[in-house]
Amino acid sequence: MELLTPGTGLLFWQIIIFLILLFILSKYAWKPITDSLKEREKFIEDSLESAKKAEEELVNIQNKNEELIAEARKEREMILSDAKKLSNSMKDEAKENAKEMADKIISDAKKVIESEKDKAMNDVKNTLAELSIDIAEKIIKKELSKDSSQKKYVDDLIKEINNSK
Repeated sequence: MELLTPGTGLLFWQIIIFLILLFILSKYAWKPITDSLKEREKFIEDSLESAKKAEEELVNIQNKNEELIAEARKEREMILSDAKKLSNSMKDEAKENAKEMADKIISDAKKVIESEKDKAMNDVKNTLAELSIDIAEKIIKKELSKDSSQKKYVDDLIKEINNSK
């Protein structure tokens, strides 16, 4: 059993070596290791915080982009609606102007036709009157070429005048 239990001298020297090793490690190794771990921990925390800020900024930018897109769509719809209304009003105005011009042209044409018709009727009447006068003149010349015919014609006219009164 002696092999299993260490001697006091050995135990004493093991403790002293352990304490010296602990002192050397704490003075020269643990401090740089812990400082390095603290720096790494701080770097990781800063990186995580930067990543969160970047994510928040990305979300804000996406929200702003969506708002801008929605606003642009509304503006596009308004512009298209206004353009359609303007186009329809211009079409209606053009139709109205064309109808007014067509009515005026028709009215002017009717006036010209009526004027030409009146002129033609007057020309026909004048021509007819001239022809009637020419025919009457020829008939009267032929009929009144004799004295007895002339007297008879004058007597007939006087009788007609007396009868009509």
